[in-house]
Amino acid sequence: MKQAPFRLQPVLELRRTEERAAAVASARAAQSALEAAERAELHETTLAAAVLPRSLPAGDFTAAMTLLRIAATDASDARAAAIASAQQAEAVRAEWTAAAQRTKALERLRERHREAQARAAAAAEERAVDDLVTGRAGRPTTEELPWTG
Repeated sequence: MKQAPFRLQPVLELRRTEERAAAVASARAAQSALEAAERAELHETTLAAAVLPRSLPAGDFTAAMTLLRIAATDASDARAAAIASAQQAEAVRAEWTAAAQRTKALERLRERHREAQARAAAAAEERAVDDLVTGRAGRPTTEELPWTG
């Protein structure tokens, strides 16, 4: 008996491709978020390590304070970018999860299709055996009877 192909196989392959693409995008977004967090940490560590000398002329003190304020702004901006990058990575991961769920649903349909085909094949085989057995039982014997003359 010829098995009917799974008609949604092309859709399943498309879903698998989408899932793989979403997985790659998720990995990239996670890496980007990690790098942004490391940059923010570096800015914050550098800012925390900054120390002003005890005595500075007024102009140098003003310049140093301006540089520290710029460094603090940079650290704050880097932390905000890290938070935004982490949120983006989470959104991309959610897209990957959704793609995986769509793929899993089609895989379950394919599995049901295979099980239905297996049941149909087993039923066909059982009918063939039953037909063979009942066909022999209903036939008259073709043996010759001995001659008694």
